[in-house]
Amino acid sequence: MKLGLFGIGSGICAHPAVAKRIAMRAEALGFDSLWTGEHVVLPDPRQPPSPAPPDFAMLHPSTALAYLAGVTERVKLGTGITLIAQRNPLVLAKEMASLDVVSGGRLLLGIGAGYLHQEFVALGVPFRERGARTDEYVAAMRTLWNDERPSFHGRFVQFDAIQAMPRPVQTGGPPIVIGGASDAALRRSVDYAQGWYGFALDVEQTAQVLARLRRRGGNQLEISVTPSVRLSAEVVAQYAELGVHRLIALMPQEESKALDEMARLAELAAAF
Repeated sequence: MKLGLFGIGSGICAHPAVAKRIAMRAEALGFDSLWTGEHVVLPDPRQPPSPAPPDFAMLHPSTALAYLAGVTERVKLGTGITLIAQRNPLVLAKEMASLDVVSGGRLLLGIGAGYLHQEFVALGVPFRERGARTDEYVAAMRTLWNDERPSFHGRFVQFDAIQAMPRPVQTGGPPIVIGGASDAALRRSVDYAQGWYGFALDVEQTAQVLARLRRRGGNQLEISVTPSVRLSAEVVAQYAELGVHRLIALMPQEESKALDEMARLAELAAAF
């Protein structure tokens, strides 16, 4: 069982010194990966479906992960998740290629279509187009990363006669991990991703989603889950039995508690 840690660029880890200590300790304990969250803006006052109060600090994912790439050597760096429908895909392709380069090929590109409609309104991006934009933007980014002479003509993106160097270190670009349990998210996972990520799911919920995913042909995907329950040896074994490859634990929002919990989790994961 691989072990990841969620929240490396937010909350207490929006403070660079804390993030550095957490990241270095995670690598020393054998954690597989560190994952950011992402929201460009949050509604103020808080309104559903916002996941956090408006004053909850969240660093930009590529900024936080580039910083942590400089203080670690082996741990993978994941965006959990990047909302690509809110971005210009050429700018995002450059951003993520740069992150893959400065990290030595350690980027895991977690993506999702998004759900916070207030954020889309603030950014001027049509909420109802987010799924179509997500699919097209991934195709456009991969064209920039892989084609000798990149050219793309889609509904939202058109380009010819350009280059965007440097290319990512990882062949084909960083692995794409799709977040979400909607039918559209599961379809994207099978169509063009290397992994799937379920957030805040218990064992039963995970089993239900994985059954749907595998009916679609997702048997070869790397499965990551952030559990909604406290992990014990028994619970880790239950996730492992379902075919989960990586558990991405939520970080406690006090540094001392986070470090203690990381040590506990590392001991659990070592048994699997």
